[in-house]
Amino acid sequence: MADSDFPGWHGTTIIGVRKGGEVVVAGDGQVSLGQTVIKGSARKVRRLSPGGYDVVAGFAGSTADAFTLLERLEKKLEATPGQLQRASVELAKDWRTDKYLQKLEAMLIVTDGRELYIITGAGDVLEPEHDVAAIGSGGNYALAAARAMMDSDKDAETVARDAMAIAAEICVYTNGRLTVEKIGG
Repeated sequence: MADSDFPGWHGTTIIGVRKGGEVVVAGDGQVSLGQTVIKGSARKVRRLSPGGYDVVAGFAGSTADAFTLLERLEKKLEATPGQLQRASVELAKDWRTDKYLQKLEAMLIVTDGRELYIITGAGDVLEPEHDVAAIGSGGNYALAAARAMMDSDKDAETVARDAMAIAAEICVYTNGRLTVEKIGG
């Protein structure tokens, strides 16, 4: 099969919600190849603890590429304990300038319970507006739903879960089997 015929991997929605002194990162479990669901229970949200500091990361994109980036992030965090922003910027710099890393196709949402960032291969380390970050095929749906709920009485976890449920109803590459990690508070 030629590369141009390969239908590509799809199926990730990751959301980060900061509210009430805590941050929740939630991700669905679906991985699709073309029109086929390959796996419905993938775990795309991870807790890292380099140097004794907890960090939660969620990834969208190629799984192998994402694991490579998570390993690199963990090394950066070990070198700069407790400094998520600095580690994220260093990772983004490497990702943008290293010829091997430039080919990686993934995005990350990372948080230490205070800071919340989206890291991209274009060298971006973005702190989202309105305390909501979302990536992946259903990311825009989850983002819109969460932003609409931020002024409600719902806590961060409920906002994240409800936003993911809405995304799963709209995006065919998103399911409702969630992995949820909470930090802070």
